[in-house]
Amino acid sequence: QVQVVESGGGSVQAGGSLILSCRVFGYTNSGNSLGWFRQAPGKEREGVASINTFDDSTVQADSVKGRFTISQDKTKNTVYLQMNSLKPEDTALYYCAAKDTYYPSLARTDYKYWGPGTQVTVSS
Repeated sequence: QVQVVESGGGSVQAGGSLILSCRVFGYTNSGNSLGWFRQAPGKEREGVASINTFDDSTVQADSVKGRFTISQDKTKNTVYLQMNSLKPEDTALYYCAAKDTYYPSLARTDYKYWGPGTQVTVSS
């Protein structure tokens, strides 16, 4: 049984930073990508960043380029989302998800396994 677990959310003032972590347990597929998504109240869930766990290639949403960085530590089987220069509009529930193919993607329908989410709140 695959389990996705996020951690690291919290509250921060605008301009601040947070780092989110994601671990996947029970995943035996050697070829996969992990992605970060977010959903604000009343809005659709949107892709933020994704990483190919084989070659570290990444893709990011235009809204976070230059501010957010996705990375992985293979020794810890953990993917991170470093979020800098946070804005109030970044406030959302952030989800980590895993899929069975290598190519990184921001399309939520590509992903098979999802975590419960971690809240990020940015105050002005």
